[in-house]
Amino acid sequence: MSSAVPPGWPAAVPPPDSPGWQVPATSWLLDHCPPDYRAYAGWRRYPVALAWVATHHIEAQLGAMRQAYREARVELGDLVPAEGLAQILADLEAEGVRLLAARRSAGLLYDALQGKRYVPRL
Repeated sequence: MSSAVPPGWPAAVPPPDSPGWQVPATSWLLDHCPPDYRAYAGWRRYPVALAWVATHHIEAQLGAMRQAYREARVELGDLVPAEGLAQILADLEAEGVRLLAARRSAGLLYDALQGKRYVPRL
């Protein structure tokens, strides 16, 4: 049994060789989706489908953050003082970084739920 996980694997999720690892994986994925997603039994029953949907959802959020960052100065420049705009841009950047990490983690879970395993390199 290997406990190696790739960089970006969610800390709250045990390695895929661990018994019952899909339960915390499902919880992690649901935590990265809108709360309404918890109402769909199919996604709990088939975590690979949840990972697929979560990956798409996170990707869409990342696209929205990128678009907001591109438009913030034009759309908010007359409404928010310069220091406020700088903070908003920093917040958008930080959220983009968080979403990039979440997308990587969701993708790793999706791969693992399909049976793919990480083999560390020396």
